[in-house]
Amino acid sequence: MASGVIPSVEGTSSSGALRGRALPWPLVVVVLAAIGLAAVLALVGTSWLERPAVAAWRTVCLAIAVQALPFLLLGTALSGAINAFVPAGLFSKMLPRRPALAVPVAGVAGAVLPGCECASVPVASSLIRRGVTPAAAFAFLLSAPAINPVVLTATAVAFPGNPAMVVARLFASLATAAVMGWLWLWLGKEEWLRAAVRHTGHQPGGSRWREFRLGFQHDFLHAGGFLVLGAMAAATFNVAVPRSVLDTFSGSVWLSVLFLATLAVVLAVCSEADAFVAASLTGFSPTARLAFMVVGPMVDLKLIALQAGTFGRAFAWRFSSATTVVAVAASALIGGALL
Repeated sequence: MASGVIPSVEGTSSSGALRGRALPWPLVVVVLAAIGLAAVLALVGTSWLERPAVAAWRTVCLAIAVQALPFLLLGTALSGAINAFVPAGLFSKMLPRRPALAVPVAGVAGAVLPGCECASVPVASSLIRRGVTPAAAFAFLLSAPAINPVVLTATAVAFPGNPAMVVARLFASLATAAVMGWLWLWLGKEEWLRAAVRHTGHQPGGSRWREFRLGFQHDFLHAGGFLVLGAMAAATFNVAVPRSVLDTFSGSVWLSVLFLATLAVVLAVCSEADAFVAASLTGFSPTARLAFMVVGPMVDLKLIALQAGTFGRAFAWRFSSATTVVAVAASALIGGALL
């Protein structure tokens, strides 16, 4: 997903540059896939759509896309509003001047965004464009879908009589967000970020409402294509991997943690629903289920796709890989101590 407002080039307004851009490639892929599917249906009929595996794939894919869509709308709307209406220096003034202190503060601030991971990506992009240090924005990106009140309440409902699970999820998620922010300060490079993300959005003299509309339209169309591709990949895994594979890993303490962390990445369950999935995995240890809930909101297939579209592929694969390692380590340490 490119920035809500593309930086203007010589002799071109930001809105003109935005309108002149081609459709994002994920959306083109989805449209071509839909056209191809329509052609296949016209040639061979629709009876094969009712086969159990195909029906299950269709159900899972639609469920992931539909449950994420409202939060994606929220996130892109917030992204457009931040770019168009919020003064560029406001967020920088609200955070501590020292980046090392701004990281944990931004992580705690993630509690105020009641949405899932799809909403946090465009918002984090807008924060960077408004002058927030990327390390703090990334801490917010990771913490917001994991520690907001809706998610913590759902976790308490999914694990009744087990408040330690809620506390463990809160601490492990905050620790992961802070460590990743600090790692970016230490090892991160600006060239890993797509160039448009490194610019502020609003162009002086332009209409803010028009800027908001065009930015929202561009971000939503771009992110929507990545969301559908991620949902298709997750649905394929759900259908292709048999239940017996899950049972193979449940007997080992460490393998179960790694397996459920990997499962969280590929299942791409919304953070507001993943606690109920984790609670249903009764054959696994509490620490392994904690890893599922900590990794999922920070790294899953649709989120990796959204990050690649927003910040660039060079960023996405590095950041996702490092986040997975840190999240698993935080889950193992905090889960071992509290659960």
